[in-house]
Amino acid sequence: MIDLYSAPTPNGHKVSIALEELALPYTLHTLELNQNQQKEDWFLAINPNGRIPAIVDRAEDNFAVFESGAILLYLAEKTGQLIPTDPKGRSQVMQWLMFQMGGVGPMMGQANVFYRYFPEKIQPAIDRYQGESRRLFKVLDGRLRDHEFLAGDYSIADIANWAWVRTHKWSGVSIGELPHLARWIDAIRARPAVEKGLQMPPSPRELSSSSEEEAAKFSAAARTMLETGQSRN
Repeated sequence: MIDLYSAPTPNGHKVSIALEELALPYTLHTLELNQNQQKEDWFLAINPNGRIPAIVDRAEDNFAVFESGAILLYLAEKTGQLIPTDPKGRSQVMQWLMFQMGGVGPMMGQANVFYRYFPEKIQPAIDRYQGESRRLFKVLDGRLRDHEFLAGDYSIADIANWAWVRTHKWSGVSIGELPHLARWIDAIRARPAVEKGLQMPPSPRELSSSSEEEAAKFSAAARTMLETGQSRN
């Protein structure tokens, strides 16, 4: 049995989707980020960085794993699924996983901060992070032009990138004129395990919602968390 400590964020949903795809039994523990539960001593014993997600594998002497990419790799290697065993195939998955970890996630995360959460609109920063996110989307679209998935068969690389790219509207980044990326987004969303994973836990709002009033309320709550929680030592 695996204990998953998570919240309804792209990084959190990466892991719940993978667990559902792998059909691994797990127990979800939802952390209230705006209450700083991720900074409490009991959780810091699991993840010293005080971020979600994290897992504890009870079948492996309560082995704890933090960082979403590391968790995906651990689960794939534990089960022998969602990652090839041959060196070249494994390397391809790792390359696209690192592409998300080092590029898509950080750039979209900063786009969210400046576009949605900061009380002041710093347009050069917004342009910078939205523009870089869009550039990365073009890279993905180019890859998907001749490939159904990012690295051969469906893998943890697809899960990692998809969990972020699907929220592009929240970051203010268009996927217009990127037909291969749009096809891939829809194909992965149609997977039953993906739909289940998105409900573990469910987002308080759908990030593609067009309601500006709802978005403003969500942004205000997230701003408070950023100012008082995530930045706390």
